[in-house]
Amino acid sequence: MSYSAPVAEMRFVLEEVAELNRLATLPGYEAASPDLVEAILDEAAKLAGYELAPLNQPADRAGSVLENGVVRTPAGFREAYAHYVEGGWNGLAFDPEYGGQGLPLALAIPVAEMWNSACMSFALCPLLTVGAVELLQAHGSDEQKQHYLGKLVSGEWTGTMNLTEPQAGSDLGALRSRAVPAHDRRWGAHYRITGQKIFITYGDHDLAPNIIHMVLARTPEAPPGSRGISLFLVPKFLPDDAGVPGSRNDIRTLSLEHKLGIHASPTCVLAYGEDEGAIGWRIGEENRGLEYMFTMMNAARLNVGLQGVAIAERAYQQARDFARIRVQGRPLGVAATADALPIIYHPDVRRMLMWMRSATEAMRALAYYTAGMIDQGRRHPEPAARRAAERRADLLIPVVKAWCTDLGVAVASTGIQVHGGMGYVEETGAAQHLRDARIAPIYEGTNGIQANDLVGRKLARDRGEAVAALVAEMRADVAALSEARSGDLAAIGRPLQDGLAAVENATSSMVEAEPAGAAAGSVPYLQLLGTVCAGWLMARMALAAVHRSTASGGDTTLLAAKRRTARFYAEHFLPLAPGYLPGVLGGRTVLDFDPDQL
Repeated sequence: MSYSAPVAEMRFVLEEVAELNRLATLPGYEAASPDLVEAILDEAAKLAGYELAPLNQPADRAGSVLENGVVRTPAGFREAYAHYVEGGWNGLAFDPEYGGQGLPLALAIPVAEMWNSACMSFALCPLLTVGAVELLQAHGSDEQKQHYLGKLVSGEWTGTMNLTEPQAGSDLGALRSRAVPAHDRRWGAHYRITGQKIFITYGDHDLAPNIIHMVLARTPEAPPGSRGISLFLVPKFLPDDAGVPGSRNDIRTLSLEHKLGIHASPTCVLAYGEDEGAIGWRIGEENRGLEYMFTMMNAARLNVGLQGVAIAERAYQQARDFARIRVQGRPLGVAATADALPIIYHPDVRRMLMWMRSATEAMRALAYYTAGMIDQGRRHPEPAARRAAERRADLLIPVVKAWCTDLGVAVASTGIQVHGGMGYVEETGAAQHLRDARIAPIYEGTNGIQANDLVGRKLARDRGEAVAALVAEMRADVAALSEARSGDLAAIGRPLQDGLAAVENATSSMVEAEPAGAAAGSVPYLQLLGTVCAGWLMARMALAAVHRSTASGGDTTLLAAKRRTARFYAEHFLPLAPGYLPGVLGGRTVLDFDPDQL
């Protein structure tokens, strides 16, 4: 169950894909020097490997529990979270004005990957807090920022996202929680919140002295549907005049969900207002709550996509280590008189491990690249460059969330296959990775919703211009591959070119399709775009590896492996890209099928 963060791999991706050195030249990011980057990654790797990773399996077995109205997390979580806060890890990419370190998001992303690889159940707590900070920074009042941002940025207090209700899952327009305006001498103008929220990750716990809930609810005169939703800040404990948590707000944890995985993460059913109503304050304007919440949701979607990367890395490491020591049978091609060898020498086991590794590297590249685009959209001095980066990031966030989480599940499943029967029993821990990974394609908007967002919003708003700009950039690198003398690079270029042609064909069709037909083909379209985009980034890393090798710099073992995994991806993943095209174009087949016959 050991985990060792792939720091050298992460640095390579940061430098060659996220272009961290270039980001460090942007206004406000100058502190991201190579020495600081190295120190941050090394120290994060220690906390992840030595403290968080050993908690993963015991915490899964123990789970979080609700006892006498108090949620208790597994042994070791409280101490680990205290060390997380003491290290300042929560504030890496946040504004120094509120106690953050002002570093690029692209640097915070590999650190977050380490937390999720080490113990995904633990990492879900800071994931939601990070989203709450993003939301409050963008939409909170000056007073709200003054009272809450510093504690959230440091991680001293944690944040949650309260959307779902028993009758309102993905359809948030159906939510019924109410927020009634009130006023008194102690709290001034505020709202009294009533209703029930379900599936609230870390909605209650014992890691921090206060929890700040971001709650969607309706005011009395709100219009129906999603147009009538407002957003409210509702603390678990109401702060006193000194800002210290004081009296308990009218929020109660009714139960914890019993889940397939992430057992140590408390998923709560919360009741608001069983007495006089929970006290809360509106964030921003009335009836714009869903719009504001999308700031938090987009931050969470990137980080959930990163969970696909993280679980894949953990599953790969465990499968690789098991294959190195498990002796079973004689590999083909080995002399009959040879000593017994571990299963890693069997061709198909080696194929599975290469598949897992190249898939993980491809997902990592896509997630880090998108984070780098977000950084450029925030800090690039040229307005046109900022807008282009923002548009690229907006396009790719649903792809990162959906493509990476689907593939993360597949990698975790393959990890069980490498273990054979030993993978199917809980003692080895391989099954936990699959159980934990399975939630990621569901929460923060199911992957079908991500595909609908990609096609119905991102493609529709500019009729495919953002995709066309991305394809043009990818084609420039295909030309560089064709000019290279390396056999590995030439082998990558051919299937990448075929994939790009499929993306162009599919995009043209999607832009012209009627909405229902486009929605029916949206998931294959997202899979096609993710497969090709990741293949392009793998090709860029292979090119960089060749250039570094020519310059006689860097880790020769790492550089050789980058070329090989990029070629494996080109031979085993990219040829599948054109195969998505019939599904993209065949939306009518889906729509013409009578649902009653299913």
